[in-house]
Amino acid sequence: MVSRSALYKECSELMKNCGTDDAEYDAMCIFQDVLGEKNPLFRPLEAVEERDEQLIRIMTKRRCSGEPLQYILGEWEFYGYPFKVGKGVLIPRPDTETLIEQVLDICRSEHLEAPRIADLCAGSGCIAVTLKKQLPNAEVTAVELSDAAMDYLKQNVSLNSADIRIIKGDVLSPETAALFGDMDIIVSNPPYLTQEDMDTLQEEVTHEPSSALFGGGDGLDFYRRMTPLWKTTLNSNGWLCYEFGMGQHDDVKNILAGNGFKNITLRRDLGGIIRTAAAQIQEDK
Repeated sequence: MVSRSALYKECSELMKNCGTDDAEYDAMCIFQDVLGEKNPLFRPLEAVEERDEQLIRIMTKRRCSGEPLQYILGEWEFYGYPFKVGKGVLIPRPDTETLIEQVLDICRSEHLEAPRIADLCAGSGCIAVTLKKQLPNAEVTAVELSDAAMDYLKQNVSLNSADIRIIKGDVLSPETAALFGDMDIIVSNPPYLTQEDMDTLQEEVTHEPSSALFGGGDGLDFYRRMTPLWKTTLNSNGWLCYEFGMGQHDDVKNILAGNGFKNITLRRDLGGIIRTAAAQIQEDK
C-alpha cells in the first residue's frame, strides 16, 4: 500500500501535468472527501487502504479529463451551506454570494422581516435555500424548468431543511409569472454568457448545462424578456435583483430603467467586478 504523502504527490502532479489550475488544492479536496478528514496529510506516512487508493485514483483521472471538481465530489459549499451538484446543474459560485448580500441588505433597509421572494432559474437552489436559511420567516419560492436541475434542487431543499415552495416552470412564460403576485423581491441568476463566451469556454465549464449558461448572442436575452414580465408580479415597492456577467452592468441597468425601475444599485463581487443589480419598481408600474 502507498503512503498518504506519496499518493498525494503523485495525484497532484498528474493533475498539474494535465493542466489543472490548482492541482494541489484539488488533490487535497479529493483526499479530504475520500478519507473523511479535514487534514488528511497530518499523518503523511500512514498507508492508504486499497479501496480508498482506487477511489482517489479514479477521481483524479476524472479531474484530469476536465470534469469539474465539484461534480466529482458531488457536493459543494455556498454561503456556508452544503449543496449537492452533478451533471445537469450549474455549480454554485462565490460570485453569486454577492447577490445574496444585496437581497439581505434590502431586507434590512426596508425592514422586511417576512418578505415574499421568488428565485427564478433556481438551479441547485443555492440562492433560494440560502435566503430561506438567512431569513427564516421569508416565504421563498424557487422556479426551475430543467428536470435534471430540479432533482438537485429538491435534494438541496431537503439537505438543508429549508421550507420553500418549488415550481417547475419556464420563467419566460406568462403562465408561470401569472402564478405570482404581490411579491417583495424577485431574484435571479439567469443564463448570461454570450455566443463568444460559449465558443471559448474552459474545458471544465463545458461539462455544465449550456441551458444554464447561454443567454443569447449578447447574453442579455433573459434580462430583456424577464424584466417586463416579472415586474408585474411585484408589489408597489417591490425589488428585482439580478446577477450578470462582467461588463454587462450598463446594459442591465438600462433594461431596468427602461422598464420603469428606480433606485438601481450596482454591487461588486470580491474580485472587484460589478456583478449584481437591485432595482425598485415605480409605484405607478
